[in-house]
Amino acid sequence: MTMTLIALEEHLIPDDLVDQILPSSTHSRAILAKLTEVGEQRLRVMDDAGIDMQVLSVTAPGTQQVDAKLAADLSRALNDRCAEIVAAHPDRFNALASLPTQDPAAAVIEAKRAVTELGMCGVVINGHTHGRFLDTPEFDEMLGAIEELDVPVYLHPTYPPVPVAEVYFGGLEPQVGSALATAAWGWHAETGLHVLRLAASGVFDRHPALQIVVGHMGENLPFSLMRADAVLSGYNPGGPSVADTVRTHVHLTISGYTTAPPLLCALQVFGADRIMFAADYPYGDASAHATFLAQAPISPADREKIAHQNARRLFRL
Repeated sequence: MTMTLIALEEHLIPDDLVDQILPSSTHSRAILAKLTEVGEQRLRVMDDAGIDMQVLSVTAPGTQQVDAKLAADLSRALNDRCAEIVAAHPDRFNALASLPTQDPAAAVIEAKRAVTELGMCGVVINGHTHGRFLDTPEFDEMLGAIEELDVPVYLHPTYPPVPVAEVYFGGLEPQVGSALATAAWGWHAETGLHVLRLAASGVFDRHPALQIVVGHMGENLPFSLMRADAVLSGYNPGGPSVADTVRTHVHLTISGYTTAPPLLCALQVFGADRIMFAADYPYGDASAHATFLAQAPISPADREKIAHQNARRLFRL
């Protein structure tokens, strides 16, 4: 029986906007070629892997680290381009809106336009905005608008601020330090921290319908959530626990993880209703992710939830 697959963390970048998004890119030519191609070659990769739909998002750092004066125009241009791609293949692609979070009022306007006019199924925010996390009060109106639109926020990692990178990842061979700062460790630690800040600071109390999606098998949260809960929940006596708050507002995708132990941990902590498929294309191997899910030691019912059912429900696909 063929398994329907919806992949939720699949990246692109318009070829004429590479310099604005990745001004000092260390991406290989091969990766850049895949990021900028959203046509027949990508569809062929999807077909070979058995992926029915990709939900597209602009690759990190997206619009979060550009100059505030450029962010609104760049976000609008990126969203228009994504909408054109989706319109050409509406049965194969949907997209997450880029937002100019440097100007939260402009982000509200763009989120409403992208969702109500362009038909995007969610928004993507790439970590901190010049060192500011989403629990900062200036973002409260923006989060409220996204909550009202009833679409999820995909909270994707981004590069650490320079002072953080120097302290935690300096003194190493440049390639090693860069890897540890990003996909090897730093991205996951920071995004997990970002979620815990949202839970511990009362953001979800103010926005009870807000839903967040994180990738990479939960960004370290499945393994560490109960430890964080034991320490943090004492600061909110009589209120919901941090663990319950996270599991009410956060979903995860398997992007980048193709071994069973992390998946089984995520299932135990979050449950199958809050886990979804993603391949992290082109950084991750689409076929390897699909094969992993098909062969994972989980029930057929849970496999179907992760493969497509949860994504259809949350993103209304």
